[in-house]
Amino acid sequence: MDSRYLLFLSIVSIFSVATHAVSETESLLKFKKSLVIGKTNGLESWDDKKNPPCKWIGVLCHRASVWGLQLENLELSGSVDIDALMGLKSLRSISFMNNKLRGPFPEFKKLSALKSLYLSNNQFDVTIPKDAFDGMGWLKKLHLEHNKFSGEIPASIVRSPKLLDIRLDGNRFTGHIPEFTHKPLKLNLSNNALVGPIPKILSTMDQKLFEGNKGLCGKPLDTKCYSPYSISQEPMSNPKKKSSKFLYILAAVVAALAAILIILGVIIFLNRRRKKKQPLLSAEPGPTSLQMRSGFNESERGQGSYHSQNRAAKKMIHTTKLTFLRDDKENFELQDLLKASAEILGSGCFGGSYKTLLTNGSMMVVKRFKHMNNADIEEFQEHMKRLGRLNHENLLPIVAYYYKKEEKLFVCDFIEKGSLAAHLHGNISLGQPSLDWPTRLNIVKGVGRGLLYLHKNLPSLMAPHGHLKSSNVLLNEKFEPLLTDYGLIPIINEEKAQELMVAYKSPEYLEQSRVTKKTDVWGLGILILEILTGKFPESFPQVDKESEEDLASWVRSIFKGEWTEELFDQEMGKTSNCEAEIVKLLRVGLSCCEVDVEKRLDIREAVEKMEDLMKEREQGDEDFYSTYASEADGRSSRGVSCEGINLS
Repeated sequence: MDSRYLLFLSIVSIFSVATHAVSETESLLKFKKSLVIGKTNGLESWDDKKNPPCKWIGVLCHRASVWGLQLENLELSGSVDIDALMGLKSLRSISFMNNKLRGPFPEFKKLSALKSLYLSNNQFDVTIPKDAFDGMGWLKKLHLEHNKFSGEIPASIVRSPKLLDIRLDGNRFTGHIPEFTHKPLKLNLSNNALVGPIPKILSTMDQKLFEGNKGLCGKPLDTKCYSPYSISQEPMSNPKKKSSKFLYILAAVVAALAAILIILGVIIFLNRRRKKKQPLLSAEPGPTSLQMRSGFNESERGQGSYHSQNRAAKKMIHTTKLTFLRDDKENFELQDLLKASAEILGSGCFGGSYKTLLTNGSMMVVKRFKHMNNADIEEFQEHMKRLGRLNHENLLPIVAYYYKKEEKLFVCDFIEKGSLAAHLHGNISLGQPSLDWPTRLNIVKGVGRGLLYLHKNLPSLMAPHGHLKSSNVLLNEKFEPLLTDYGLIPIINEEKAQELMVAYKSPEYLEQSRVTKKTDVWGLGILILEILTGKFPESFPQVDKESEEDLASWVRSIFKGEWTEELFDQEMGKTSNCEAEIVKLLRVGLSCCEVDVEKRLDIREAVEKMEDLMKEREQGDEDFYSTYASEADGRSSRGVSCEGINLS
């Protein structure tokens, strides 16, 4: 009976897979009919009689399901049949770049699970509906550049919560720039017909991203914005009327200033009187720069009798003090931070980060943590002392911290070069050079060394870092990596840690709900693959609720054991004679990403392999340059070094 049942299940499984394949085949063939194929006939392979869909040109598959369409440079025209694509349930990425598509804007919002959409360099000349992207909660990359889109930028773009990369340049968009509620990592609006002030949240971006819009004003452009009330609307007027009008305005301004001075005098008088009556420590200063930006208050507002206020004031002497973890820094007070000018750097998983300039000239970063109540005050302080004792060239030390029950502040040095994530994914759109191969290899080595140090010095933690990702790796002036946000697992609220931290996205946690000593190694492996491929780890489609296809699975599906050019980041620059090194590092990354924890490298093995690779590289450079020097008399030359510099 059991054997019959198993046979029945096998038949059902085979039938369902076959049905799924037929369904996707029908969807793709129906979609093909809506297109006008160019002379090159790039879709010739789309024939259900010859090959399954996963063998067709431009069809990307995972586990026999279509997750991407990459139909680029095929001279396709006609319209896009979205209804046909709805039959592809696992579809997450679409690229129709460099074709001749036009007509009404397709209803991509019907594909609500889509993560990437590329329509660059086509011939769309329509206005995009305002609700064109409503419901596309997973959309992360949207490229519409170099078409002829007109009208206002659709408001639904702003409502897409996960958009990281937006390109709208080279179109005919008009109207104002919408108010983004989150700052995209990449945004290009150049060469349109936009007008009005640039939203404040975008004011720190490169001005090149807004050039070509004659009507735009405000930072980062050099064009100032003027109020419509500051310019007279009368084309011509009598000089006498102008002078009398000027006198009226001058009198009104003088009267207003006098009234303001009187009000200020009254306020100062009342404040002085109140301060004389109240204890010094119970006085409540107005909101400071950092308070206004972050919403952070340095103490609880006391209520009750005079005696209870006095007790609260005495307690505040302790609670408003910063606790310093380093002796090599000049001490400062919490008030010095709160009074300093603050600039928002970004909003992370647990709270915002703010850059502050102290009066002594020091540039500091204040990180605000809201979900850090997993330990009581004694345990928290003990853990912070342990973190404060850490000292390694690849760790960004915590200078000081502030404890409050509801939220905490961490104070660190400001690192000018910013995060590895920005250099891998953001700086190119700002016109800045990407990281070359030697720099990337050096960064990986430093990250490994820092991680090994954490594992040696925090042996009681299952995942001493726990939150390793490219945005938590900063680069100093020499592009040496500095790890941040390490050692947080013991003090972060467990439910928030499981929701947000990298360690809890590992295969062992998704499958077995456990974190091991090798969980950080998995994070290191994903980081290595991100550095080599230039791909966002978060940009891969979720297959089911228990597990998701990570970057490692995607790499394994393409990597066949040897150099594969399309696998690696094209922004890495010249890699002549470096292919063997890059492939070796890729193998280390994949060994760190083994789903089976027992087969996965431990942190020491991973670092040793990277150190060996660095030694081989340095030895290779020495051999190369010694050979080159000995042959420089003209007899012969070996040609090109690993960096791709022609020395012959």
